[in-house]
Amino acid sequence: MSTKPSSPAPDLWLSIVVPVFNEAQNVQPLVDDIVREADRLGYTYEVILVNDGSTDGSEAALDRAAEGRPQVKVIHFAANRGQTLAIRAGLEAASGRRWVTLDGDRQNDPSDMGPLLERLEQGFVCVSGWRKDRQDSGLRRMVSRAANGLIRKIARSPVHDLGCTLKAYRPDALEPRELFGEMHRFLAILAAARGPVAEMVVKHHPRTAGTSKYGLNRTARVVTDVLLLRILLKYSTRPSHLFAKIAQWLVMVGGVMFALGLFDAWVYPFAHWLGSWFVPAILLGMGAVVVLSVGLVAELVVRNRYLITGERPYRIARRVNFGDG
Repeated sequence: MSTKPSSPAPDLWLSIVVPVFNEAQNVQPLVDDIVREADRLGYTYEVILVNDGSTDGSEAALDRAAEGRPQVKVIHFAANRGQTLAIRAGLEAASGRRWVTLDGDRQNDPSDMGPLLERLEQGFVCVSGWRKDRQDSGLRRMVSRAANGLIRKIARSPVHDLGCTLKAYRPDALEPRELFGEMHRFLAILAAARGPVAEMVVKHHPRTAGTSKYGLNRTARVVTDVLLLRILLKYSTRPSHLFAKIAQWLVMVGGVMFALGLFDAWVYPFAHWLGSWFVPAILLGMGAVVVLSVGLVAELVVRNRYLITGERPYRIARRVNFGDG
């Protein structure tokens, strides 16, 4: 059943946003595939490709891909700012009544856009792709499963595959200004705070050109953003409750330490229990909590600065096919 408007819409129906970083060999075939599929679907559409400060010739490849295609638009960042801000810039520039995001490495399949959009019209604010048969290395699949499991438990994720960029949205599902850090991984969770979210199995292709930009070095950043997301979703209007919980746990740990100290003093009356190994371990743990808390507070301060001032955390060098030069 078609999900298109019953009569031609006077405005743009679909915005397709694609972040690109060092994918020079993939740009032209990717754009060809997207345009071909969007033409087949019959929507009025635009393709917004965001060059996240690429250094491998992707800038020129993107300009060539947009040449003679007014529906293909390009935003060139002045420097690399990360996938989250690239997606944010694309969504902020989007004019469509429906949004689709997908990766620039050609592992997502544009032919999945139609089914996602059809599912979206069944009363959802977001339909998230699930790469159930993921075509990546065994190590990467294992790390991804572990990360998704952890995030689903901490942040109450409504989907299995948070890392899949291929998603369809209604514009009221997201507020692009809220996207910082590694938040592109949590778009389905953010959308779920605004309405029902569905998940669909999508195709996933092996990478045929370019190199993966993901590695274990992102783990710490992702964990921090998971905790930050939890704060934003649950404690945004009552942060004191979060710190009260932390204080409660610290008091409990302190009580356990005191009880163990008393036990040590009773069993070994001539030993100095303060030299026990568990004391510095607990102190280090408490220090980690303090440092993490300060980091989260600093992150919230930075986000509020951009939200209050309206300043963007990225700089655009130039835009192509936006009609503004």
